Amino acid sequence: MYLNYYNLKKEPFHITPDPEFLYLSPSHKEALGSIIYGIEQKKGFVVIIGAVGVGKTTILRSYLDTADKKHLKIIYIFNARLTFEELVKTIYQELGIDSKTDDIFDMVNNLYKILIDEYTKGNSVVLVIDEAQNVPVDTLENLRMLSNLETPKDKLIQIVLVGQPEFEERLNMEKLKQLKQRIAIRSTILPLTKPESLDYIEHRLLRAGTHSKAVFTQDALEAICKKASGIPRTINILCDNALITGFGYQQKPVSSKVVREVIRDIEGKRKQSLPIRHLAWGFAAVILVVTVFLTISYGNLAPLKSIFLYGNLTHLRTFFTRSSVENDLEAKKVQVPLKTTAKPREERRVRQIEEERPATAKAAEAQKEAPVVKTPPVVAQEVQSAPRQVVEEKRPVTRKRTVKVVPKTRTTPPQSEKGIGDISDDQFTTLIQDSKPQVSDPNLIMSGSKIKFPNRAAD
Repeated sequence: MYLNYYNLKKEPFHITPDPEFLYLSPSHKEALGSIIYGIEQKKGFVVIIGAVGVGKTTILRSYLDTADKKHLKIIYIFNARLTFEELVKTIYQELGIDSKTDDIFDMVNNLYKILIDEYTKGNSVVLVIDEAQNVPVDTLENLRMLSNLETPKDKLIQIVLVGQPEFEERLNMEKLKQLKQRIAIRSTILPLTKPESLDYIEHRLLRAGTHSKAVFTQDALEAICKKASGIPRTINILCDNALITGFGYQQKPVSSKVVREVIRDIEGKRKQSLPIRHLAWGFAAVILVVTVFLTISYGNLAPLKSIFLYGNLTHLRTFFTRSSVENDLEAKKVQVPLKTTAKPREERRVRQIEEERPATAKAAEAQKEAPVVKTPPVVAQEVQSAPRQVVEEKRPVTRKRTVKVVPKTRTTPPQSEKGIGDISDDQFTTLIQDSKPQVSDPNLIMSGSKIKFPNRAAD
């Protein structure tokens, strides 16, 4: 995909073990030398230890590709979870020989004869077990039976065990003490240092037809080396992804920003893009607006509390899935009456004043507020009033007469224009109070005023 853009002849950062791109750090050279020496000198057991991704399999396959196939018969075991019997049968199959028996002791004795025959022909049989940390303990313990197949000078079968640090811990078990004593050569592959990591990247790019400065900036290289921590497999993954991402951005050389983005992707911590963040904020704003609208319209604070205190969208989802009629009925159940424009403090003050007022004042105010029948304007002459009809009830028609009032100092008692008769002041006052209760004080009647009285029965 990115080969032409970066002027590469082949992909430089395959994660599969490719001996063509073999980079030999000091510890890699030591491991490869141990394998070569142990096999060629027929030392028996060779153990190679290394962490995940440091290049154990690459070293092993590099040797197998360059070994003399005419004089080496290599049995490569990549599935290490085998019993000892299954392992011996696999050796027979790889050598193209029929075991002819299922008894393990007979198979081992027959294997000894086969190995002697190969030894006399100048050939060596090599058993390579990759991922040796997965070999069952019983199988490892019985491997020493194969190491006993030897001549007075040389071992007839060479066994190379390649595994992770857990395999070395297993070898320290008391049960495997005899096997550990038979290990003639042991080597450990270490992670690359920072200078070695930079050389590793440069080495692979040169093999692919270019150099590192044309592909990566110095900051990008340092970011890759720091994240990889000297593990070649991790370096390959980061570089390959950085080249793909840089090609997508049409960026040459690849910058450290692209490398940091690749690291976030691999770790699963990539930041949300700007449009996605905007969409998230917009969705939150819509929820806020709709919730506030529901609260104001229906006077129910439950949706608002459930969303912002507990992150529960049930009320909002229910509102949009119900019909409008159901929403109205639900609103009537939970509706809270809103208060008037009066402020709470003023309302409390009014209630306090109302409670402190004496009962007499309250009664007087209640009497004032009672409905009062207003009298028509007073005229100087007699007015015949027509019968008054009231919607609520009918009252009998009454005829009224006009009485002329004289000053209080007058000695002559007031006379009715139509002959009400001679009455005393006390009788007149009593008549006024009986007929006109709204006149609380008859002494305040002005001189020349006229008062209408209903007809009285003849005395």
